[in-house]
Amino acid sequence: MKFNELDARLRVFETAHDHCALPGLYLVTRLDGRGFTRLTKEVHPFEAPFDERMRDYMVQTTRHLLDCGFRMVYGYTQSDEISLLLHPAEDTFGRKLRKYISVLAGEASAQFSLQLGSVGVFDCRISQLPRQQDVLDYFRWRQEDAGRNSLNAHSYWLLRKQGRTVGEATSQVKGLSTAAKHDLLFGAGVNYDTLPAWQKRGVGLHWEEYAKPGLNPLSQQPIETTRRRLAANLELPLGDAYAQWVGAFLAAAE
Repeated sequence: MKFNELDARLRVFETAHDHCALPGLYLVTRLDGRGFTRLTKEVHPFEAPFDERMRDYMVQTTRHLLDCGFRMVYGYTQSDEISLLLHPAEDTFGRKLRKYISVLAGEASAQFSLQLGSVGVFDCRISQLPRQQDVLDYFRWRQEDAGRNSLNAHSYWLLRKQGRTVGEATSQVKGLSTAAKHDLLFGAGVNYDTLPAWQKRGVGLHWEEYAKPGLNPLSQQPIETTRRRLAANLELPLGDAYAQWVGAFLAAAE
């Protein structure tokens, strides 16, 4: 069988389920680290429950994804996950979802692994959201998840450091109310409210314009040019204020 015949017959199996996002839908991708609990607590000696090195690796990976060839509006990272808001007009690959998923998972895995010095793998999924409010609710959801996970992690690792087994610490934390977890930490000298904001709210990354001084090559006179760069916010607002903050970037992109 000639190549062209083979190509025509077999390529259909690759493309038969090529789903493309409809125009007008907002695309938000979420990447999660695969097996990162073991990777960061057993394979590599990161400090528990949070380590600034791990935070910086995740921030740098998010920064890379925001500038890896797709038009992106906003990036958010907490724990071992990254969420990305694609520009409403992004149409690379004809908006084929499998291309976004595979490329972004590969880019994230490669960038994180380079920083870590060993293999770290991410999976990826895409939410297709019909309304701007759904986008804002999505990022509020992930930030609220960050807060819940942070309080649980601090409580769990406090108990582990006090000698509880994995099962004992897990069971005790699961049975505590939010107020009781705060009390548990406070009794050990940890005021949860004063812990670094990035541990409780995550980190947001966005594009910003800035003035760059330079020199006119013809007149040799000082000039300023407007450039874009990525900025990381480790002191994110909460609740409605956070939604409004993210909404401003989305509004500017539309």
